[in-house]
Amino acid sequence: MNRTAVTKVQRALVAGSALLLLAGCHQDMWNQPKAKAQSKSDLIFADGSNTRGTIPGTVAFGEAKLDREFYTGLDKDNHLIKEFPVAVDEALLKRGQERFRIFCTPCHGEQGNGKGFIASRGFTQARPVGNYHTDRLRNMPVGHFFDVITNGYGTMYPYRARITPMDRWAIVAYIRVLQEAHYSDIGTIPASERTRLEGMKADPGQDSPPELPIGAPPDRMLNSPGGAVREVPLGRRAGPGQVVPSAPVPAGRGTVQPVQGGIER
Repeated sequence: MNRTAVTKVQRALVAGSALLLLAGCHQDMWNQPKAKAQSKSDLIFADGSNTRGTIPGTVAFGEAKLDREFYTGLDKDNHLIKEFPVAVDEALLKRGQERFRIFCTPCHGEQGNGKGFIASRGFTQARPVGNYHTDRLRNMPVGHFFDVITNGYGTMYPYRARITPMDRWAIVAYIRVLQEAHYSDIGTIPASERTRLEGMKADPGQDSPPELPIGAPPDRMLNSPGGAVREVPLGRRAGPGQVVPSAPVPAGRGTVQPVQGGIER
């Protein structure tokens, strides 16, 4: 068989294969009966919906956020809470400092004075970046800061998808530390304590403190018998029916008032 004959045979095979493929092409696969998401359809369920809603009386895994104060910063009457729903200790403050430096300093600055590098480089708006040392923000309850971090405020977008609830409370605690430090008089610190602080060496792990739990502490139950809320000593985790007061950071009852020679809580 010469080359011309071989070429004709190859062409015939290719043409035949193409015809077989074309014969298999039709619109059934493209126009097949199917239910598109969130659309009406009579193909699956009798009620005309193709998507099943949440079954009454059930909660999706990981969505049982029963501790309203911890997850929202609001109480049962929808008021901003004035006390921290978690224990404020060294671990929480270190974590708060690290998270604050990552997420907050670009606008609010290292000192929380609203002079971060973004705010200082042409970011202008009708309401300037928040300065935590103004009377307005010093007198805001801790729930306000948690709510702002969660849901955003003005041009600040929400951070709920970026910062876990526990880390948000850590940041709020650190903001209170910044407010305390801004108006504190070093003369109020005992000389022995100043000497100890000045002699402290840098903590190599201060820039990467351990991660905190994501959810609310499992032993938090604010609704104690009789409706009373008891306080526990500082530095201890809240137990059943207890809530840890916001000090030693200057939260107190959520306010800090400057006075001559130091801080009045």
